Amino acid sequence: MTKRKNYIFKVVVLVFGISFLLLPFSSYATAASKKLVVFGDNSWDSVQVHNRIAAFIIQHGYGYPVNYIAVNTAPLMLGLSKGEIDVYMESWTQNMQEIYDKMINNGTIVDLGPNFPDSWQGFLVPTYMIKGDPARGIKATAPDLKSVFDLPKYWKLFKDPENPNKGRFHNSIPGWQCTKNNSKKLKVYGLDKYFTDFMPGSDPALAGSIAAAYKKGKAWVGYYWAPTWVLGFYDMTPLEEPSYDPKIWKTTNGCAYGPFDVNILVNSGFQKKAPEVIEFLKKYETSTAQNNKFLAYMRESKGSTQDTAIWFLKKYESTWTEWVSPEMAKKVKAALP
Repeated sequence: MTKRKNYIFKVVVLVFGISFLLLPFSSYATAASKKLVVFGDNSWDSVQVHNRIAAFIIQHGYGYPVNYIAVNTAPLMLGLSKGEIDVYMESWTQNMQEIYDKMINNGTIVDLGPNFPDSWQGFLVPTYMIKGDPARGIKATAPDLKSVFDLPKYWKLFKDPENPNKGRFHNSIPGWQCTKNNSKKLKVYGLDKYFTDFMPGSDPALAGSIAAAYKKGKAWVGYYWAPTWVLGFYDMTPLEEPSYDPKIWKTTNGCAYGPFDVNILVNSGFQKKAPEVIEFLKKYETSTAQNNKFLAYMRESKGSTQDTAIWFLKKYESTWTEWVSPEMAKKVKAALP
């Protein structure tokens, strides 16, 4: 090789070498310029799964590093208002209405809208009691059961083993506000004459009573809520109640539960920190049915919240790709295991 050609070769190698070295540095610098996005990790499964769904998209689609802080609701809200936490994916607003109103009014947090707008709670029975289940050889035992006011007609189906002169209504957990509400409802609806107000000692005990009855094809009536793994596993039918009326609710609780806001909240400064992420979170919306399904999957597979988030992203691609641009969706899909 001539001296001139050797010189040119060395220059080319040097240029390509510098370019090669700068590429990862450039990518790192871009990622480093984007600040850490911190999620508030409440203790229940659904919010943790939502955190990881959103975080996966934010990390792999938008290039932001992410982290989670395990914290209860009150300190989470305080951290959110101070900017120590950026995102709260599942705010049950009415449970902390006073704190929420104060922080919205002083401008420290911003409400981006509902995560799942169709959350539900109320009285229900296994669907096979009304429609039967031919595949399991179960005949309908209460084909005309539609409303809470139909229950007296069928109370014998629900006989309380400890008080066989009445049926057993499965209330929620002692100390919960909804348990007190349900007890009032039983009296207002006149059901206390036909049913005992049975309160299991824990949520697993309440869920277990549904599971035990369902597996045997037995009668069961009581209170539950969604989203939960229970309603993802078992086909249950809500019983009709008088429509929600704020005035009636405040006086007697003698109507259906009112709508519950389960919204996505962010620190107000997050709008400047990550404006494109704000736009993504504004579009983020799931359904209670989807939440029930991923909670049921998590329980059945014994997977982690991260595993469940990946499952959601694969199963509900048509849902989450509506939240982001095609370019972002392509990046996220490429990152899925």
